[in-house]
Amino acid sequence: MDIVAGCVIKKDNKILMVQEANEKYYGQWNFPAGHVDEGESIMEGAIREVKEETGCDVKLTGLLPIKTVYQNDIPTLIVEFTAEIINEDIKFDKNEILDVKWIDIEDIKNMDEKTLRAIETNKATFEDFINNKIYPLDIFDTKKYVL
Repeated sequence: MDIVAGCVIKKDNKILMVQEANEKYYGQWNFPAGHVDEGESIMEGAIREVKEETGCDVKLTGLLPIKTVYQNDIPTLIVEFTAEIINEDIKFDKNEILDVKWIDIEDIKNMDEKTLRAIETNKATFEDFINNKIYPLDIFDTKKYVL
C-alpha cells in the first residue's frame, strides 16, 4: 500500500495550493502532498512535501479524516494534515510545480474536475476542513519502532 501525505494550510481565508506540472494532471490545483518516503514517518513526509512543493516550512496542527483511494485496484492511503506556516518562502521546482498560490476558499469551492486534481478526494478533504473535522495530532505515536 502506498501512502500520500500532505497539508491544508489556511491564511486570511485562503488555502495554499500548488499547480501541477505532471503531464497527467497538468495545470490542475492540488494541496501540497506526495508520497511518504521509506524510513520517514507520515508526519515527516507531509512536512517534507510542503517544503519541496512550496518552499515553505510548516508546523502540523491537526489531522483530517484519512481516505483510501484505489487506482487499478491498488490502494493508496491519503493522510492530510492541517498546518500553519512557520516560514513563508515560496519557491518550487518548475519541473514539478507550475505555480504556488494562496487561493480564496470560495474559488476552491467552485473548482471543477478540469481545475482541481483528484476532484472527488480533494473536495472531500476540503469539506472536512471547512466542517472542522480536524483531529488531534497525538493520535500518532511518533516513536519509530523496529521489528
